[in-house]
Amino acid sequence: MEGNEPHGDDTGAQAWQRLSAYAYLSAPERLEYVAVMRVFCGTLLADLSVPDVLAKLAQAGGPGAALDAETLTARLEQLVRWGNLLRSTHTVTATSIAEYQRSRSRYQLSKLGERVQRDADEVLAGADAAREVSSELLALVDRGLREIAAMAAAPGGADPQQALERISTLFVQFAEFAESVRDFYAYLGQVLARYDLDGAEYQGFKELLLDYVEAITEDVSFRAPRIAAHLDAVRPHLPALLTRIDAHAAGIGALADGLPETRVQRSRGRDLADWEGLREWFTDTGGQAGQVGQLRDATLRALQSLLANAKRMLRSASGEMSRRKDLLRLAAWFDTAEPEEAHDIAVAAFGLYGARHLGVAPDPDLAVPAYVTWWTGPVVDVPVALRERGSRAPRGRAAAAEDHSEQKRRLMEQAREQAEARQAAADELRSVSGRFDQVRLSAPAMRLLLELLTAALGNAQLHKDTDDFLLDGAQVRDADLGIRLTAWRTPGRHTVLRSVDGDLTADDLTLAVEGAFVSADDLMSAAESVSMPTAGEASA
Repeated sequence: MEGNEPHGDDTGAQAWQRLSAYAYLSAPERLEYVAVMRVFCGTLLADLSVPDVLAKLAQAGGPGAALDAETLTARLEQLVRWGNLLRSTHTVTATSIAEYQRSRSRYQLSKLGERVQRDADEVLAGADAAREVSSELLALVDRGLREIAAMAAAPGGADPQQALERISTLFVQFAEFAESVRDFYAYLGQVLARYDLDGAEYQGFKELLLDYVEAITEDVSFRAPRIAAHLDAVRPHLPALLTRIDAHAAGIGALADGLPETRVQRSRGRDLADWEGLREWFTDTGGQAGQVGQLRDATLRALQSLLANAKRMLRSASGEMSRRKDLLRLAAWFDTAEPEEAHDIAVAAFGLYGARHLGVAPDPDLAVPAYVTWWTGPVVDVPVALRERGSRAPRGRAAAAEDHSEQKRRLMEQAREQAEARQAAADELRSVSGRFDQVRLSAPAMRLLLELLTAALGNAQLHKDTDDFLLDGAQVRDADLGIRLTAWRTPGRHTVLRSVDGDLTADDLTLAVEGAFVSADDLMSAAESVSMPTAGEASA
């Protein structure tokens, strides 16, 4: 625990900065970065300059020995930006300018950088090794809890110094045991995932499971109830016991009170949360199985995997299944073959002559000659069912056809309402033709009139008479609405179109709206009989 605050309270910027400390492990120059970090991890509270680091890298050898001063400076600056190193505040004493320039930049290891490099070295040293479970520590944990329970229940309470020593020892032993268990079972799962165990390997892992794993499981199952009982006995006394220990030896925890912004990581066992984690390991709490139950389940799964390998080996002994030796010999041929020979071997072994034999229809618009190689030829999208199951047949019941009748009904109703609105607008236009400046049109009628006027002007032909321009054929007809609009140029006339949305004045233009069945001659006669208002009367 750090300052009694969960890690979930960290801001995104803090989490990003901490994760950036791992960046050098995946950088292209990671071997050089690791060599530099090992130099700093080999010191305590020491700040090193570029010449110091160069000398230590040359002494250690390896990838970092070939670095020059300029490249090393760039690596160190990058490690500072990632948070693995810090700039030192050490005062530089130099006898010359050259010496000052070489020594003015000094660096020291940050806490986060030391932790990351230590974890990386542990992974590189033995990540794939089979770690032995420290089962003997479980008996020490049992004994230590029994002693702490007796001390807490004694009259007058426990001696704080003795209690602190017992608690620190207990949690160190438990942490080592739990870590060894996790590492061993991770290795075990990696091994049992193999399907190509031969007879000797199978025999070795069988003895490992039946003897070693069984002994671990039995020891944990035997000790777990006793440890859980000791924890239940200690639990009521923990708040007072931990308070008494803090009063006796506050340790670095006093920084948390004096400097609230400082994160303090106390030793294990000095917070109630540590004891709750220990209790959850050996007992089932909150409806979740403890680690003891998970160990039993993991052992059962391991035995099932071993049984599956045994069945495979029995079938291979009867000649029913395994081609392991043949496949190994084929792999050796591929390993020693030239590229062209490898293609021939693949064709002979697997019968894969070309992409056209996969059974997937190519794009009909893309004609690919038969001699085009797979490496440069276009790819064909394979359906998911064929790629994952090897079959195009659909699975499950066919989905019922979706019923769109309600949507169709709504669309038809909407179309009918729109048609009725347009027809009403056409009737309104026919009723007011010739007196547009005397009435105020509705918004739908005005939109229909502008639509017809735009179409009529688009159909018209403009030509020049002796003194002026004339419009010919400025007419549009809508047979569905039974309406026809004609427009012609009348110099000096101002036709005002009024509506609820606003007024529009058409200069030098006359409009007439009639039914579609009226002849053109009658329409022109009616237009000529319309009185022409003066400019002052029409411009509103």
